[in-house]
Amino acid sequence: MTVSEGGHGNSAAGAQVSSPTAAGSLPSFQEMWRELRPIGRHPDSHGYRRYAWTGADAECRAWFRGQAEARGLAYELDRNGNQWAWLGDPAAGDAVVTGSHLDSVPDGGAFDGPLGVVSSFAALDELRARQATFTRPLAIVNFGDEEGARFGLACVGSRLTAGQLTAEQAHRLTDGDGVTLPRAMEAAGYDPDAIGPDPERLARIGAFVELHVEQGRALDLGGDRVGIASAIWPHGRWRFDFRGEANHAGTTRLGDRRDPMLSYAETVLAARREAELAGAVATFGKIVVEPNGVNAIPSLVRGWLDSRAADQASLDTVVGGVEQAAREYAEAHGVDLAVVRESFTPVVEFDHALRDELARILGRDADLKVPVLGTGAGHDAGILSGTIPTAMLFVRNPTGVSHSPAEYAAEDDCVAGVSALADVLEGLACT
Repeated sequence: MTVSEGGHGNSAAGAQVSSPTAAGSLPSFQEMWRELRPIGRHPDSHGYRRYAWTGADAECRAWFRGQAEARGLAYELDRNGNQWAWLGDPAAGDAVVTGSHLDSVPDGGAFDGPLGVVSSFAALDELRARQATFTRPLAIVNFGDEEGARFGLACVGSRLTAGQLTAEQAHRLTDGDGVTLPRAMEAAGYDPDAIGPDPERLARIGAFVELHVEQGRALDLGGDRVGIASAIWPHGRWRFDFRGEANHAGTTRLGDRRDPMLSYAETVLAARREAELAGAVATFGKIVVEPNGVNAIPSLVRGWLDSRAADQASLDTVVGGVEQAAREYAEAHGVDLAVVRESFTPVVEFDHALRDELARILGRDADLKVPVLGTGAGHDAGILSGTIPTAMLFVRNPTGVSHSPAEYAAEDDCVAGVSALADVLEGLACT
């Protein structure tokens, strides 16, 4: 069932693709990549600003729908704004789903998210070229607002679908300009009153496999093109509000100041120390300063801590140590401090049986080494793992750089990723 971009709905039972579209008449991986690449790219930074419910997001969504319809797939928009492209009958159940997201972090790279979506369409084309016979429904999905760049919460589309974010909580999300999520959705032509858990949809899915560029250098260091994810580290975001007293930068004696910037700066350094001691990572990457004047002592410094570790105990040690240090620094400078945990995801162990099945399928190729590795990055596959079997494939990133315009994957590695994904989908969904 094709659903208009201004609404939501469920696929009609029996929606079938009458005949496969010839792969030769469809754009190649490289052609799809070139078509998608300019959307949302900033001319100065050369990074991407594809934020949820903006013009760039709408262009990406139109691209996705165009690719689905070009392949004769049944296009569907769900109640949470996630896009689906179906081959076969969704109501039949036990579907195999692949895909990722198309939005970005501020000035992000080209590969994080889009590589998985483009590769999914390309993998389907490869399976059709192989004349594979599908025995299970197959879907390609674009999850909305995965990065959380606009409203501060990652994986909104998949969290809503899985019931990990309530409609009431989502309606309270606000961007930096004070625009609420409902207002943003309405402005983009969507119904915010429709959002919420979607257990019926998830019950139709037997497996979800997400391909993603590796956000690190493990594959490159090992000389491997493709890897399988073992687990996602526990991770979260904490907001630190340091409140002091605004005053004149030129006339206020140093001893008379209640400067929250000092406490914040010392806390940033403490985060680095705590992370090094625990073998984890901790980053203050976003800051808001009030009144934000060159010649004014701040009254408020608000910073966001992102921390991730291989296990829960290490993460607790890092965040606890950072908060303790922050409170000591704030007290020393006469500054008030509030710490709020804005999001948290516990360790995600991907479905062992599905992970092992991927390894078995890819292990048939004697020339392809497929290591299993963990990751510190969050993904929609991690959110859905509590409800349905999920797995991930990684494609080599030679620099390890991600969330940056310098993010990169070589074309031959991307093509290897497409072939690996096609092999996996054939093993799971075809005879």
